Amino acid sequence: MDVTVFPSRVSGTARAPPSKSYSHRAILAAGYADGATVERPLWSADTRATARAVELFGGTVDREEGDDTLTVEGFGGRPAVPADVIDCVNSGTTMRLVTATAALADGTTVLTGDESLRSRPQGPLLEAITDIGGEAASTRANGQAPLVVTGPIGGGRVAIPGDVSSQYVTALLMAGAVTDEGIEIVLETPLKSAPYVEITLELLADFGIEAGSTGEGFSVEGGQRYAPECGTYAVPGDFSSISYLVAAGAIAGEDVVVTGARPSAQGDVAILEVVERMGADLEWDREAGTVEVAAAALEGVEVAVADTPDLLPTVAVLGAVADGETRIVDAEHVRYKETDRVSAMAEELGRMGVETTETTDSLTVHGGDSRLRGATIDGRGDHRIVMALAVAALAADEPTTIEGAEHVDVSFPGFFDVLAGLGVDLRRE
Repeated sequence: MDVTVFPSRVSGTARAPPSKSYSHRAILAAGYADGATVERPLWSADTRATARAVELFGGTVDREEGDDTLTVEGFGGRPAVPADVIDCVNSGTTMRLVTATAALADGTTVLTGDESLRSRPQGPLLEAITDIGGEAASTRANGQAPLVVTGPIGGGRVAIPGDVSSQYVTALLMAGAVTDEGIEIVLETPLKSAPYVEITLELLADFGIEAGSTGEGFSVEGGQRYAPECGTYAVPGDFSSISYLVAAGAIAGEDVVVTGARPSAQGDVAILEVVERMGADLEWDREAGTVEVAAAALEGVEVAVADTPDLLPTVAVLGAVADGETRIVDAEHVRYKETDRVSAMAEELGRMGVETTETTDSLTVHGGDSRLRGATIDGRGDHRIVMALAVAALAADEPTTIEGAEHVDVSFPGFFDVLAGLGVDLRRE
């Protein structure tokens, strides 16, 4: 699907979708349990992949059409050997989290995904599983999917790098809770995307699992049982998705209110501080979970994304309309997402008339030397690139056509409906 976005002002109220990060973890945690109800999860292409994995491990995930609740019958911490290959499609979170689940099964599991996912690094997680008694390998011997994993593991001590993906830590903590010995994780390098591990620890606690940080990394005791209070877990709003709505308000807003923004462990809440630093008129009512934002003259700032990689596309777009330079630093790991998001944003914003400078771990957007113009641009098969570019299009001088816009289904299926509800003039083809 191609979507053409016309220059527009935005106003009104929009509800943020549920958190993708929490939804993945909650669906899998309910699978590790005997069962649980997950209230208001994000039901998207990525989270459906996790739900399918739970079912292949012996659980069931039921969702009534139009309902905001998932009823999960779990596998009680003892996953069955899947009867089929687990296709994680484009979901890196699914692949990493359920690779560790597969290591608990008494047999062999095969995992794969689409072309993009099959290019992403999995090697450190495979090595960790091997170190604690499992067998885990890439079929192409390059640390990338397809993966073949044989268990069961009993737990133990593992060393992994912290600067490739925090999802390795999450995967091992979630699986480690139901091993006999538990798992102790030693970080060989400083942890990037640390707030995502905080999300994991918060959710594990809500499911009755004790885990935490150590002087060297993280650990979780074995022999535990997943059981949320009253059998129910409610998913919070997603600050990664909120970032696009807040950026739209900061760039083209008259009076935008975003609901569903209650505090949580999500690192991407940092977008609110970034937008305020740049000069937008913003007010966050934490108790009500609302963010009010209106456009103002923006100034370039420096933003480190070591812990918030998903914000890079949003911050780059804000920089494109700001005066001066916006430097996004500590960004090398952002190159290993659904696409190389550093280069993708530089190239696609370049088609819209924005001057940028790339280094290995940074992107500088020269807003003062740029003027956004309408163009035909490529969404790169990446939901976050599509949504960020749609926000940039609001401030362009002519309509902008985004190719491959259907990929918003990965994390924000109703994104373009929400924009239209805020007054954005757009056309879908």
